Amino acid sequence: MVADGSGGGVLRPLDAAGAPVGPDEPVADLAAAVAARDAAGPRWLWGCTEQSYPPLLERGVRVRRCHDAELAEALLLGYAGRYGEPRSAAAAYARLVGAPVPADQAARPGRPPGDRQGTLFDDTPAPAEAPGGAAPLDVLTAVYRDQLARIAATEHPQRMRLLVAAESASALIAAEMGHTGLPWQARTHDEILVGLLGEPSPVGGPPRRLAELSARIAELLDAPGLHPDSPAELRRALRRAGIEVPNTRSWTLRAVDHPVIGVLLEYKELYRIWTAHGWSWREQWVHDGRFRPAYVVAGVVSGRWATRGGGALQIPKAVRGAARAEPGWRLVVADAGQLEPRILAAVSGDAGLARAAGSGDLYAALAAESFGGDRAKAKLALLGAMYGQTGGAAAPALAALRGSYPKAWTYVEAAARAGETGGLVRSWLGRTCPPSALESSWADEGASGRSRGRFTRNFVIQATAAEWAAALLADLRTRLWDTRAELVFFQHDEVIVHCPAEEAELVVAALEAGGKATGELLFGSSPVRFPLTVAVADSYGDAK
Repeated sequence: MVADGSGGGVLRPLDAAGAPVGPDEPVADLAAAVAARDAAGPRWLWGCTEQSYPPLLERGVRVRRCHDAELAEALLLGYAGRYGEPRSAAAAYARLVGAPVPADQAARPGRPPGDRQGTLFDDTPAPAEAPGGAAPLDVLTAVYRDQLARIAATEHPQRMRLLVAAESASALIAAEMGHTGLPWQARTHDEILVGLLGEPSPVGGPPRRLAELSARIAELLDAPGLHPDSPAELRRALRRAGIEVPNTRSWTLRAVDHPVIGVLLEYKELYRIWTAHGWSWREQWVHDGRFRPAYVVAGVVSGRWATRGGGALQIPKAVRGAARAEPGWRLVVADAGQLEPRILAAVSGDAGLARAAGSGDLYAALAAESFGGDRAKAKLALLGAMYGQTGGAAAPALAALRGSYPKAWTYVEAAARAGETGGLVRSWLGRTCPPSALESSWADEGASGRSRGRFTRNFVIQATAAEWAAALLADLRTRLWDTRAELVFFQHDEVIVHCPAEEAELVVAALEAGGKATGELLFGSSPVRFPLTVAVADSYGDAK
């Protein structure tokens, strides 16, 4: 499918191998043509979901499946150790024909919903021009066939096919969530902000509570006129008070014993809420009762999502109560508990750890089996193994872990050693850790290698966890397709569905079934369970 920029476009039917099976079909109304054909369940091929799908959503058209050529190209370039090369369809085609490769377009900044344009397809950037003036449909077709061949040539083709499909499904979901938005009640948000910050300043400065705290900090540090939100000013004031700190981050300040610290930490927390999720934020990002951020699928090298503006992935607990279901509707909030340790159990094939992960509380099961009932020690050992915290207080616990769960330990150690020596490591489905993510500014080659090892040790787990979450989202979207339920929020291992109250039980059942099905899809008959904690509530704050 290729849009013409005027509401129309051209369709080309392809077979499973990517070969045309009929003539091209110009259509005057692309959205209507897509809607008419989607019931048959085609997989739509387009260059970029982020550009092609929102105009369809504006017309009320959803599609079940797609192949996002850009996302697939990024995965395949990474697999080949070429992460970061241009990934557009035009760039992929240029590589195919041996022509100069055009650079990718700069990422568009997140656009608040109040800035939306109203005309179909009028805000879609023009794609990079293909070499030799090749027709856009010919470019897409050639790139798709090449991608299918490259997927088939990977070590585990079925896994890579699943990864590409899950990534493309994630792109559809991200666009839909950005279009639908998370319900956000302004009145409740006001009540929360006033309770935390005090009344907003009538002249545009900090609200009352922040002003009071700022004055108190200046008094305690004997620093009239101090701006506590300025790290440079604050460090100078602290130094004059006899407090030497390398930075003014909260975790650094907590180690300091001084009367100002408690006041300063409260100020920093409230200042962050005021600036990141306060009144100005709501005016910019919440419209028609919905918060609509711009999600970026695989915006992090591990495959986790990111956002461009809006701070969707950092909503403070203190303001989550403003995310409220509409009258007659409920929020169903689900998160996968202990996801990464369960992923390690599944990918490593360690029978003992898999047995523990077959229970509801993995850490408790580990404690009972190998740590004398000490749950905290079991958790310390497992997290230390995954995140490279191998010294200090964690050392005795890690020794016990190595002895009881050798295959799990060997799995993360092998990833760490590969990273230390500059090798590539991959997730379960085939996402590859890019060498560029392992670069370090350390002059000490040994320190740099150890840092790379810590990164790759966790990459193989975190990236696979991201794949599990993407597959769960795709499964859930399919199960809820014929309902009124809306997927409205997602971060890492947590999803929120907004649904009519009478559909809440159905959504809960879909989530529970989806968690089980996703584990089986990725890991077959593994005994590892991936339980979801599910809550039905009127607000996000009530559910957490």
